[in-house]
Amino acid sequence: MESTRLRIYLTGAVCIEVGGRPVGESQFGGRQGRLVFAHLVCERKRPVTRHELAEIVWLGTLPPAWEVALSALVSKLRYLFRSTGLPPQAASISGYFGRYQMHLPADTWVDIEAATQAIDEAEGALRAGALQRAWGPANVAVTIARRPFLSGEEGVWVESQRTKLEQLLVRGLDCLSEISLSNREGSLAVQYASEAVGLEPFRETGYQRLMRAHATQGNRAEALRAYERCRKLLAEELGTDPSPETEALYLHLLRLPSPARDKEHLYL
Repeated sequence: MESTRLRIYLTGAVCIEVGGRPVGESQFGGRQGRLVFAHLVCERKRPVTRHELAEIVWLGTLPPAWEVALSALVSKLRYLFRSTGLPPQAASISGYFGRYQMHLPADTWVDIEAATQAIDEAEGALRAGALQRAWGPANVAVTIARRPFLSGEEGVWVESQRTKLEQLLVRGLDCLSEISLSNREGSLAVQYASEAVGLEPFRETGYQRLMRAHATQGNRAEALRAYERCRKLLAEELGTDPSPETEALYLHLLRLPSPARDKEHLYL
């Protein structure tokens, strides 16, 4: 039933929610418990070795009694689940042969997984030309992916999760920019495309979308500046030229009629 569905938030403040009752970050056993919980949730399809968990918590500098300390963290998380009122068979952490595995109900909602599902849905709707259907899930993905993941933490696994969220954010911004372009909402298209370019400055499709967004607003000068930023970055950092697709868009913009007030701003 929806009223007792387990919801897990790993972005922003880590939180469990059951039946509308939140269990906040302060009850996870500190930053170490929060790390263990997040990792076990994300990797729950497989058993995780104690050493893998310890490496994430202590970043390779294991304390002398790390196995005891890790066991205590897992025990706190088990108690946390019991405090939600969920039956043990619904949500638990098993431990065997030096490994731990998180077990959650099949209908558990996890925010970063919801964001992945939402962006796939949004992109599929866009491909089908269903702009209205794409708008909602694209916003869901962007809202979740913008939140910080385990603020203050470091390590390879944490950074890999942040990279995945950033990629989701870029995809969501691309969708919102394309939807705004189709709706002739030039300022929104520029806003979303600019944010995407800032996140992935070497991705030419982002510049192409930004150029088209400026052009939709009737601002050819800014569209050409976006091209110049792209061309200069690729030349200076990678020693390459823009792709034929980017060049074709640039030449198309050059051929467009330009209002007299914009001509003085065409610095290339």
